[in-house]
Amino acid sequence: MDFPAGILALAFATYVLVVSVSCFGLFAWDKYCAIRGYWRVPEAQLLMFALLGGSPGAIFAQRLLRHKTRKEPFRSNLRRIILFQFV
Repeated sequence: MDFPAGILALAFATYVLVVSVSCFGLFAWDKYCAIRGYWRVPEAQLLMFALLGGSPGAIFAQRLLRHKTRKEPFRSNLRRIILFQFV
């Protein structure tokens, strides 16, 4: 089954958008929980969403919400994920 390149590009862009928005939402929820002292989203889950294509949402959430910007090794692991995706 052959799909036109435009349809595949649109499907990929839609996928990245959906995963990025979901990743941003997870970061926002984790920030909300951190402020209120609730159970937090595991860092492994945040990084997994970034690895699955949500790294634009993760970076945007880090900068906008100022969340997980100093936390090591989380910050380094997120940078490795982005470098891996870029390559």
